[in-house]
Amino acid sequence: MTENNDVRSDRRHFLRHAALGLGAIRSIQAQSGTTGNKSSLGPIKQIDAGTLNIGYADLGPPNGAAVMLLHGWPYDIHSFAEVAPLLASAGYRVITPYLRGYGSTRFLSGESFRNGQQAALAVDTIALMDALGIETAIVAGFDWGARTADIVAALWPTRTKALVSVSGYLIGSQEANRAPLPPQGELAWWYQFYFATDRGQAGYEKYRKEFSRLIWQTASPKWQFDDAIFNRSAAAFDNPDHVRIVIHNYRWRLGLARGESKYDPLEVKLAASPAITVPTITLEGDANGAPHPNPEQYAKKFTGWYRHRVATGGIGHNLPQEAPQLFAQAVIDAGAHVA
Repeated sequence: MTENNDVRSDRRHFLRHAALGLGAIRSIQAQSGTTGNKSSLGPIKQIDAGTLNIGYADLGPPNGAAVMLLHGWPYDIHSFAEVAPLLASAGYRVITPYLRGYGSTRFLSGESFRNGQQAALAVDTIALMDALGIETAIVAGFDWGARTADIVAALWPTRTKALVSVSGYLIGSQEANRAPLPPQGELAWWYQFYFATDRGQAGYEKYRKEFSRLIWQTASPKWQFDDAIFNRSAAAFDNPDHVRIVIHNYRWRLGLARGESKYDPLEVKLAASPAITVPTITLEGDANGAPHPNPEQYAKKFTGWYRHRVATGGIGHNLPQEAPQLFAQAVIDAGAHVA
């Protein structure tokens, strides 16, 4: 990807508008380095929110501007182990929840459908904000978390101060997903087709950590993570609902599994590819090995203040963990453009 005028302008914007954020970032770097394995998210809290009891980290001043950091698959809250302290030191209250099916997040009822559809995860985020008494927040994420953040921004713009989304506009629909891709594109989604089979579900159940490590390696081919970093996140996959949520997520996308009717009105809105009006920065790594759209395909979906930035130097799919300073700065800069 080539650098555009917006990217060059954003570099000047870093220095002109984000002195507080940069100062905090430099302070953290001086104190602890930026290895991706030293910062702590602190104790995990639990709260009932909607249909879940959600486990989450809560850093920064309680009265600070709220930031919701949303992880993807197969990752967990430790993708933000460096980002969250950076933002907390800049004065933000940073909430980093385990998504349904991950870590200490549990369903309140054993009868609840283990649903991984896109609208359900977005409703979880709003329910968590309600439970914590957070009226508005900057929402930011990657992979499933980016899609969820996009949906929150699109459907609840009055609850969203700003958006940071890795790989841009990821809102989809079952109808759109029925269209076949060129062979190379289908190959990139190989695991989606594997999960569509009983063998795939059994294989992921048996080899979920080995499978996840393979995804990490292929999605971020230049990221030299070690066993400690991987194992710290892989512990989140021991959640009893993890496999069912993951399998349902990918089967629902292909129209091979039904969602819940209570989300139908939201999915109708999402199927229309709604524009996102809040201030937004989209990010992409220059070595992202996971399927991702070209920024030119989604730029017009963001109708408010908008910038796109590219993380260079071999940055892959797990951008917050591989380039935490860039991700944290994007949150600060997007938040600075709230009207």
